[in-house]
Amino acid sequence: MGKQFSELTERQITFISQQKIYFVGTAADTGHVNLSPKGGDSLRVINSTTIAWLNLTGSGNESAAHVIQNPRMTIMFCDFDGSPLILRTYGNARVLHRQDAEWSDYNRLFPTSIATRQIFILDINLVQSSCGMSVPYFDYKGDRNELDRWSEKQGKAGIEQYWSNKNQQSIDGFDTEIVKRTGLIESED
Repeated sequence: MGKQFSELTERQITFISQQKIYFVGTAADTGHVNLSPKGGDSLRVINSTTIAWLNLTGSGNESAAHVIQNPRMTIMFCDFDGSPLILRTYGNARVLHRQDAEWSDYNRLFPTSIATRQIFILDINLVQSSCGMSVPYFDYKGDRNELDRWSEKQGKAGIEQYWSNKNQQSIDGFDTEIVKRTGLIESED
């Protein structure tokens, strides 16, 4: 049976630290709901009511656009190799860009990557655990490094140009503020 908590327990924090994949759900007031898988060394439990996760450059930028419109966010963790468990953290999130005052405080918690785009801070207001008895077993084989190779090939200027060309709006046309909040000058093309 599912249980609800007002904050993460120590056992839940340990569980989260062992996960290789997690899922982020966001939605604006209108438009499409976004559910995005995340992996790598990109999540930190700051305390029992706060999670920070590093958002690397990708083909979309839905989470940023949604959080600007409506700060609600859910992060879900699933146990794929142990006792059945699904753990969800619900709350309100904010997005940090490199020009924001708190950026360096959080950015230093993560490995350096040229692909670093944003950091999300989730203020948790509800934690829910459920059984997960129908979630299948999966074996972790390793992290993918294609994004690292692609990002290094692009270089800092190429990544920033990609943000300007591909990451300024959600699929529903909502602004992600990537150009404004990172100090980029939009290209003329």
